Amino acid sequence: MDVVTWAVSLWPHVVAILTVLVSVLATAHAVLHKRDVRATVGWVGVVWLVPVLGAVLYLLLGINRIRRRARSLTLRQEHGRYPSAPAAPPLTAEHVGLQQPAAAHLAPLVRLGDAVMHRPLLPGNQLTVLDSRTDAYPAMLEAIAQARHTLSLATYIFDNDPAGHLFVRALSAAVGRGVQVRVLVDAVGSRYTWPPIMGRLRRAKVPAARFLPSWAPYRLPFMNLRNHRKVMVVDGRVGFTGGMNIRKDFLPGEHAARDLHFRLEGPVVGQLQEIFAEDWAFTTHEHLQGEAWFPVLEPRGSVLARGIPDGPDEDFETLRMVLLGALATAQKSVRILTPYFLPDAALITALNVATLRGVQVDVLLPERGNLPVVQWASTAQLWEVLRPGCRVFLTAPPFDHAKLMVVDGVWSLVGSANWDPRSLRLNFEFDVECYDPVLAAALGALIDARQRNARQLTLEEVDRRALPVRLRDGLARLLSPYL
Repeated sequence: MDVVTWAVSLWPHVVAILTVLVSVLATAHAVLHKRDVRATVGWVGVVWLVPVLGAVLYLLLGINRIRRRARSLTLRQEHGRYPSAPAAPPLTAEHVGLQQPAAAHLAPLVRLGDAVMHRPLLPGNQLTVLDSRTDAYPAMLEAIAQARHTLSLATYIFDNDPAGHLFVRALSAAVGRGVQVRVLVDAVGSRYTWPPIMGRLRRAKVPAARFLPSWAPYRLPFMNLRNHRKVMVVDGRVGFTGGMNIRKDFLPGEHAARDLHFRLEGPVVGQLQEIFAEDWAFTTHEHLQGEAWFPVLEPRGSVLARGIPDGPDEDFETLRMVLLGALATAQKSVRILTPYFLPDAALITALNVATLRGVQVDVLLPERGNLPVVQWASTAQLWEVLRPGCRVFLTAPPFDHAKLMVVDGVWSLVGSANWDPRSLRLNFEFDVECYDPVLAAALGALIDARQRNARQLTLEEVDRRALPVRLRDGLARLLSPYL
């Protein structure tokens, strides 16, 4: 038998062996790494029922590259390198009830935060609520004007428009006074307007950098691992965070888009600076250290607060764990205000369990969203929370971008994250948890005002949607892990 004949007779056996080997490897990976048993069974079935192609599909779609890529970015090298310097000692779960008696039953939530965030709960903070239509931008610009030593600013969107120009002028003036200014803009968020704001910042001699830049424009609308955080710290002592980007839609006035931001003073500001320093060091390899960036922070108020960084790196699913903990420890009420509502199965179950325990759960969503596909997907799963008794309210236009959560009138959550997979799994976010009944009452009043101008959505209304609409919404829901 010559070599050609031998090879022809042998190749089907080689292909069969390789096919089995590839299927075994794909199966082993799915069994070892997939969390959801149903997903594991489904992928194993595809791998074996569709030889070779099934393994290719699993390679392309079944492996969580988001977290793997984030971990490969070596962000962990910066974790813990920028400890803040609070003057007051951190609080333990056992001492929370002594500082805030109304929060005594939330001690398990404090303990959960200690375990998953590795950042202390700090006493002595003050939070001031800022509204996009009145005082948010003015307060931020005034703080920039008062900066004397350092100023750090991180934002997702920084548009090259009248609002962006106001901030560039203020930042440039700070640089002219000798302030050390650092500006970090997400690479995707910086390109919502053209030309991007980065050129104007450079011409104004403002040190600025883009987070995870990409030269592939066709990918920009769909890229993950985005820095969705909104953080500003002035002289290491005054911080700002919340949901507001920098764009003309939020310029003060009755026609401004609706959103909330927060001015912070006290020891927790050091945690805002810490997360900025980590992101800045990763992006530029410059390390911000010393008293100018991290001064000793004295108590300023009565709020117990802790920063919650979240992202597909060392902080993977920290916020999701906190949300589950808050729902599990709630005794009376849970109030959620969010522009995007696509909770996963575990969060839906937690919302329903809280309702069935007798907790009043209210969710406020915009009646008219700014992203139709996201709103369709959200509508497709609202029946899952309505049926057990959660109440859903649709707020009247204009679109409300604010994000709040208040539990039992004492615990509050503010920041950049939405209730969707992109915020809870795919992007880098920053929120602040707060224990204080006075602050919770103020935030509750904001929710009350929105609820008075909203209409309650019923299960019957959701069930009455026409068949084509339900099919559209259901198909959109299939994309929810990536929206």
